[in-house]
Amino acid sequence: MRLKISLLKEPKHQELVSCVGWTTAEELYSCSDDHQIVKWNLLTSETSQIVKLPDDIYPIDLHWFPKSLGVKKQTQAESFVLTSSDGKFHLISKLGRVEKSVEAHCGAVLAGRWNYEGTALVTVGEDGQIKIWSKTGMLRSTLAQQGTPVYSVAWGPDSEKVLYTAGKQLIIKPLQPNAKVLQWKAHDGIILKVDWNSVNDLILSAGEDCKYKVWDSYGRPLYSSQPHEHPITSVAWAPDGELFAVGSFHTLRLCDKTGWSYALEKPNTGSVFNIAWSIDGTQIAGACGNRHVVFAHVVEQRWEWKNFQVTLTKRRTMQVRNVLNDAVDLLEFRDRVIKASLNYAHLVVSTSLQCYVFSTKNWNTPLIFDLKEGTVSLILQAERHFLLVDGGGIYLYSYEGRFISSPKFPGMRTDILNAQTVSLSNDTIAIKDKADEKIIFLFEASTGKPLGDGKLLSHKNEILEIALDQKGLTNDRKIAFIDKNRDLYITSVKRFGKEEQIVKLGTMVHTLAWNDTCNILCGLQDTRFTVWYYPNTVYVDRDILPKTLHERDASEFSKNPHIVSFVRNQVTIRRADGSLIHISISPYPAILHEYVSSSKWEDAVRLCRFVKEQTMWACLAAMAVANRDMTTAEIAYAAIGEIDKVQYINSIKDLPSKESKMAHILMFSGNIQEAEMVLLQAGLVYQAIQININLYNWERALELAVKYKTHVDTVLAYRQKFLETFGKQETNKRYLQYAEGLLIDWEKIKAKIEMEITKERERSSSSQPSKNFGLKH
Repeated sequence: MRLKISLLKEPKHQELVSCVGWTTAEELYSCSDDHQIVKWNLLTSETSQIVKLPDDIYPIDLHWFPKSLGVKKQTQAESFVLTSSDGKFHLISKLGRVEKSVEAHCGAVLAGRWNYEGTALVTVGEDGQIKIWSKTGMLRSTLAQQGTPVYSVAWGPDSEKVLYTAGKQLIIKPLQPNAKVLQWKAHDGIILKVDWNSVNDLILSAGEDCKYKVWDSYGRPLYSSQPHEHPITSVAWAPDGELFAVGSFHTLRLCDKTGWSYALEKPNTGSVFNIAWSIDGTQIAGACGNRHVVFAHVVEQRWEWKNFQVTLTKRRTMQVRNVLNDAVDLLEFRDRVIKASLNYAHLVVSTSLQCYVFSTKNWNTPLIFDLKEGTVSLILQAERHFLLVDGGGIYLYSYEGRFISSPKFPGMRTDILNAQTVSLSNDTIAIKDKADEKIIFLFEASTGKPLGDGKLLSHKNEILEIALDQKGLTNDRKIAFIDKNRDLYITSVKRFGKEEQIVKLGTMVHTLAWNDTCNILCGLQDTRFTVWYYPNTVYVDRDILPKTLHERDASEFSKNPHIVSFVRNQVTIRRADGSLIHISISPYPAILHEYVSSSKWEDAVRLCRFVKEQTMWACLAAMAVANRDMTTAEIAYAAIGEIDKVQYINSIKDLPSKESKMAHILMFSGNIQEAEMVLLQAGLVYQAIQININLYNWERALELAVKYKTHVDTVLAYRQKFLETFGKQETNKRYLQYAEGLLIDWEKIKAKIEMEITKERERSSSSQPSKNFGLKH
């Protein structure tokens, strides 16, 4: 990826350009010390003077009023705030009319920023004050004041906090009075510029120490650049939070959100005082000290999938290379390319007005349809369909271009969604809420309606990243997520009535990805790269989960690596310095998944015998129990030396009825309540009581016996025997109450138990004459 620079031969301004701002993706306003505001039209390459300001107004900063969120059609920004050296800020219309000038600070107003909703404006000045104003320019409050000038300011993603500079310090101050203020030393020189992105929640800072830095919203350092030759005068996030631009003397740099640099350009600009990204995130404009306005296009983005590599060579041209036969195809577009995604044998490209869907089998005939909004900020793909996110909403389309659904929820803000907060599978869409970060919304892909009974997935901590598995049945769909403590959890997305269990899979997990062909999960855990070959094991047999993992040392990936993709048996990881590393994992677990999904149990056993690996046998054991195939489970458990489990499976085989077998298989997986329910529904009350006695659930055993008026004496007898073994006296009031005046007759109890077992056998043989469950003729 690099920047394609365009600079006019002759400047349009007479003095240094102090600030720039985009109204649409093709129109820019620039302000200069020559008191002129100039409009640039990039389609026609024309410039026109909008207004000449009074001679005492030297503009310093400009920010366009934000477009209202959720508006269907792309409306243009209609007015902007301009701060100036005379201590005022001016609200100016698009046509150049000064609507209002407000006395704001003593000395120059160094920066002014609208919040994301457009309901408030923050200004900072040489007098060290930070002031909050209403939309119409009425003073609401003075948020803070200090003895040093405040050079730059930015709103937090929720518009509830403000980030500002104080010499070498950065300060985050919430708008609520008495709320905790966060302050830290960020640079060794005065900080000149800050920016805070609403999508990734990361902070950028630039200073006179010639460095730019990336921080998280808690003030923890994520990246610090090497010192440049000159102070860094400007930094700005791209709208989607994936890239940022850095400006210095004769320098423009394009960087990834993790800090490493994609491209360094050395245009003849003087110092770049201000950088603005276009609304669609495809180009930047810089306000230059030598009277120029510099424009730079982001080109040569790359997308890879299996043997295909797609490169954006120009604004409207892509090159597709098949690395197997070196065949090259050129794709031409009518408008400039904004976003693209290559996965599941399809390339989806959104331009400013249309969406193109290419199949990797045929690059010549794309499917084209018009877009509702225009600026697509995110494309996600699944095997059957893809998702587009723009300013107006979330839209799901099939690869044939058919609109499928558009999920919605109260307070939805599509402008802050990214690949970590939205996930798509063949039947489910998951979206992490921004208002309450502990909640995940789940939708049916086909209808866009909430999944199941409409219950939300709620967690005890804030969730950072979510990912749906891609294969298998809808009822078995799982979602994995990482929370604020960097713990990895997994849970089922089907939520009917009963609260689904959220199970912890790992700790200190920084990044994760599901495989595209089977439900294998990989993640980077602290200093280890971990692959969960069968994550479902946590629901089947927790004890053998460690045996189903593959782990290797991850110290070679350095700090903060990120998993880019997990296709077939290859994992692609991007290191903090931007380099890509490819890791191959064993292909056998994927083949095992395939056999099991087709119920080819004999083939699965044969594969495990061929590979001779404990992880394979452990996966097969869990898969067999999950699919109720106890014969295969017995072989697999024997292979990994779990003798107690083999014996238990053998005892299950000898049970008289299928309900009892099912209940004991559920108990094997730890689902005690479900096992009890199966027995009670089948009328096997004694067996339900017996499993509670075996598990020493004394309270529940007595409760069932009393409720169904049967075997109360059996429960009391076993309880007495249990207490005698340990030499204890009965203290439970309920047991004392029912034991009063009751004599335990073991002969009678044994006869009753025998009768129950005989009854179960008879019932089983009469309902299933062709199959004799454990009965020998």
